[in-house]
Amino acid sequence: MTQKLLYVKANPKADSQSNTLTLANVFVQEYQTKNPESEIVIIDLYKEDIKPLDADTLAKMFSGEKNRALDYANQFASADKYVIAAPMWNLGIPAILKAYFDYVSYVGVSFKYTAEGPIGLLADKPRKAVHISSRGGVYSEGAAKEFDLSDKYVRTILGFFGINQVESLFLENANVLQGDDLRKAIDQSHQAARNLAANF
Repeated sequence: MTQKLLYVKANPKADSQSNTLTLANVFVQEYQTKNPESEIVIIDLYKEDIKPLDADTLAKMFSGEKNRALDYANQFASADKYVIAAPMWNLGIPAILKAYFDYVSYVGVSFKYTAEGPIGLLADKPRKAVHISSRGGVYSEGAAKEFDLSDKYVRTILGFFGINQVESLFLENANVLQGDDLRKAIDQSHQAARNLAANF
């Protein structure tokens, strides 16, 4: 059976102007080379013009009426693998990505409520995800690690859905390094992306 990779892009910049999207594209290209039979679906949240949930959509979500959120949730649930590409903004994820996760957090599709609490519905088959992000400083280790709410949120919400195989791939210090040092860090992150994609 052909596997489907869903590539979620959450950056308003052009790919060539974004460290995050450039890194994610390296990953996806290497993955496609190693898995030519895999279907790759790209969803650019800014081109989709994702908005925060409004009263009408919420009402339809609870009534069972067809709605935009259900379409996104079904698309998300149909994938086997996920690339979440989003820069760290102000210690968290871009608001548009949070809005997207609000859409796909759909009762009966990605999770359900039980007497024992909520249960993720996407643990029905092996799924994996990678969170790809550029950061201005170093947040993966050291004193600033506790301030990183972006990777924590992505991992938590995916785990809530039942997706627990989650990798993280970062380009850090992007606003600190300059010149050859920045180029070296970018090159190293791209090689890390290829290495991770080869076995994803």
